[in-house]
Amino acid sequence: MAYWQWGNPKAAHVVLCVHGLSRQGRDFDVLAAHLVEAAQGEIRVICPDVVGRGESDWLKDPMGYQIPTYAADMLALLAQLHAQAAITTLDWFGTSMGGLIGLVVCGQAGLSSAGLPQEAKAPSGGSAAREAASVGAEFFSLPVSVHKLVLNDVGPAIEWLSIVRIGTYLGVPITFDSVQQAADAMWAISKGFGPHTPEQWLALSRPMLRPVPDAPGKLRLHYDPALAVPFKQASEASTLQGEKTLWQLYDNISAQTLLLRGADSDLLSPATAQAMGQRGPKARLVEFAGVGHAPTVVAANQLAAVAGFLLG
Repeated sequence: MAYWQWGNPKAAHVVLCVHGLSRQGRDFDVLAAHLVEAAQGEIRVICPDVVGRGESDWLKDPMGYQIPTYAADMLALLAQLHAQAAITTLDWFGTSMGGLIGLVVCGQAGLSSAGLPQEAKAPSGGSAAREAASVGAEFFSLPVSVHKLVLNDVGPAIEWLSIVRIGTYLGVPITFDSVQQAADAMWAISKGFGPHTPEQWLALSRPMLRPVPDAPGKLRLHYDPALAVPFKQASEASTLQGEKTLWQLYDNISAQTLLLRGADSDLLSPATAQAMGQRGPKARLVEFAGVGHAPTVVAANQLAAVAGFLLG
């Protein structure tokens, strides 16, 4: 699993930024640079490419492209970072899927540095949501409990129509003749990200592309198309069933929690956002007008909200 590191590699304060379903760690270039500057360099910002994306390897078994695998990978990464330089303060920023991974990790008290024994096993069989209840225990525990958690336009309840929308383009094979053509195509399905200048959108789009090996001059998206295999096996009924476990995990979170929401989001409903402010960690809600799913945290007001929370 590849990751991008910003700031002081020995800093004891680590912010882990985890991207959305079909994105990659370079999404956080602007946020990471802003946090490092605001913290006067005394911070490590770590932005992984979740397996199957960006510079990370692809899995042989596509059914591994699910939250339990991702959560275990993040625990392994944090253990490696802690071995390199001790972590004393750990914060988590998660966009969409990255927020769900954070919810699973932060919602398990047994994953703190006291930890579950490393020989503990996750349940065999059952749904991914049920298995998430003890994912990662057989590998590593958190070096320290997560202090502050930012959930970017995601919560325990996900609107089914949004899942259907994402499924219409996830994993569809497509090639491009230029970066600009690719950026235009991605913008057509990403209007929910909200207003961006052409320069901002190109900066977000370039890391999303890779050369096509057997087609000189052609470009493809960075991720493994097989990500769509487990995603498209989800049903409305299984999604609703998984919500129960996710709400239980959310209620267990002890980290200070900030919830970001695009005011026009089709994935995180106003009712879910309101409930998240009333139970569990009682997340503080910040909404951004003119934005849907999901804020890219490139705009100045979005950067200020996140930096103010994490560094304030």
